[in-house]
Amino acid sequence: MNAPDAVKAAREILAGKTPMKGDCGRICGAVCCSPDETGKGGMLLFPGEEGLYDPLPEGFCILPDDSVILGGYLLTCEGYCDRELRPLSCMFFPLRPTFKGDVRIDRRGLSTCPLAEYGVNGLDSEYVKAAREAANVLASCDEIKEYLRALGAHIKRVQEASRF
Repeated sequence: MNAPDAVKAAREILAGKTPMKGDCGRICGAVCCSPDETGKGGMLLFPGEEGLYDPLPEGFCILPDDSVILGGYLLTCEGYCDRELRPLSCMFFPLRPTFKGDVRIDRRGLSTCPLAEYGVNGLDSEYVKAAREAANVLASCDEIKEYLRALGAHIKRVQEASRF
């Protein structure tokens, strides 16, 4: 399976699934959809996902971002979008898929997402099941598997650098 097809399949699996029953954005004021203190923010796109945004919906912007992989992209928005337009990273949050085809709490969300502190077991079980299935699909694509490996290493580097 190529990267765009794997991303589409993962998005279909996660469609309509959320970390909790109800709108979790009401708990935190949709902090994951808000720009940071510098006015920037966004979600990294999975390899091939940028092609799903042609034409680009109003309020979205895709920027080059080499922080994880060369030739990567970051999608920014104005803070609200239709669920079916959300990037895969948003659909997974506060989880992140691993290159082994599983999910774990995205440690970057520990400071912003109240749900993250409860761990995977604190999230809706149907959502976690769908996220694991979607992660398994993504990890079956070599290009995305390498991206997920690089993403895990990137997160680890950022966290180690922030300890000082």
